[in-house]
Order: sequence, then C-alpha cells, then structure tokens
Amino acid sequence: MRHWYDTFFTELPNAFWRAAVTDEYTTAEVDFLVRATGLPSGAHVLDLPCGSGRHSLALARRGFRVTGIDVSQEAITFARHSTHAETVDFRVGDMAAVPQDLHADLAICMGNSFGYLDHDGTRQYLADLANVVQPGGHLVLDYGFVAESLLPGLHLEEPPMTIGGIEATSINEYDATNSRWLTTFTFRRGAEEHHGTSVQHVYTAAEVVRLVREAGFTGTDLYGDPDGTPFGLGSPRLLLVARR
Repeated sequence: MRHWYDTFFTELPNAFWRAAVTDEYTTAEVDFLVRATGLPSGAHVLDLPCGSGRHSLALARRGFRVTGIDVSQEAITFARHSTHAETVDFRVGDMAAVPQDLHADLAICMGNSFGYLDHDGTRQYLADLANVVQPGGHLVLDYGFVAESLLPGLHLEEPPMTIGGIEATSINEYDATNSRWLTTFTFRRGAEEHHGTSVQHVYTAAEVVRLVREAGFTGTDLYGDPDGTPFGLGSPRLLLVARR
C-alpha cells in the first residue's frame, strides 16, 4: 500500500525543513526527551520516522544508541553524511512497517509525523511500537495537528515562506468528514519545483491517549512545549509521554 509521504519528501521539501529548524530547537527537544523519560545512559532509542536525522544524531552525540528509520532515501542519505552518523543505525523504511526485530528503551515519533497514517494504520503503528519498546521503556509522540492545537486558531490561508533559499507556498483544506488537514505544497528553488499534498489526520488529545493505551502503553503525560508546560487548549503542540 502506498502512502502520500512515499513521494512527498524529496530533496526540496527536505532541504526546506532542514533550514527551518535551528540547532537550539533540536537541543530543547532532546533535553525534553531525556528529562521526561529519565532515559538511562547508553539506552537504545528508535526514531521512526527520523527525517534527516536531527534527533537521532543529537541523541547519539549524548551517548545513546540510536536506530533512525525514514521512508525518504534522500533524507537518510543526508543523515548518513552528517557528523556522528557512524554511530547511528540509519535505515530506509516505512513507519507503516515497524521492524519487529528491534528492542528499544524509547521510541519517538517527532517532527509532527504522528497523524500521517489513516486510523487503522495509526493503530497498527502504535501496536508495533509497543512490541518493540521494552517493559519499563517509553514512547514519545510529537503532534502539532491535535485538535486542541489546530482548530482554535484555524486559518486556511497562509503566506508563502522562503527559508534556506527555498520558497514554499501552500493551499490548505479541512476535510471535516474525515477529520483531515490537507495541504497542497509547491516548493521552488530557482527553476526547480516540487509539488505534493500532505495529509494529517486530526485527533483530540483524549483520542490519542485512548489509542496509545489500547496499543499497550500505560500512563500518559501531556505537555504543550519542550519546556514542560502542561498541555491545554491552544497549546502549540502535543508532546505525549507514555510508559510501557
């Protein structure tokens, strides 16, 4: 089964988002991951999907063992040529097919990738992660399209953005019947163009908690920011920490 993201994440969109995120932002997120989960020294982290490897590499620099998996060959190739890449097991793979031969102390879904799959796919993804995470380990989900964050300030029109020499324009649509946020992107850099439509499935925080518990995780803590601010209506994102 093919997914929208199979062909979306080519070099242009990947380069745009690599330029959009600062090192300081990544540091704050990794600080949160370690603090919120009590991740012990030398623990194994599964980063799926890992994108261009910013969390995987930052965790590896702190001495953690990391497996980073992403469907984008371009993103994985970029990650493999980064500093400290030799200490990370980078693989090309789909979040819809979590390798079941892994054993992790922490599984992370960062970069707003939660919600990429349809409902059945999301349930399977979480169940597969529960099989991989060791008892006593943790799961962290980063979800910017949770209903309490998305809907209060909903704007379908967004101005074009230029980051790292790449212009991104977008046309948004909210599919209320299926609770989906659809964004048709055009990325431009000189004469280069890339077109793609992203699909984000929208859940309430309570629905995400139910899905995570159904998968086999126990206990959930909800944060609205890597600084540890509790999650609430209007929070910019949901950072969910669950225990296995």
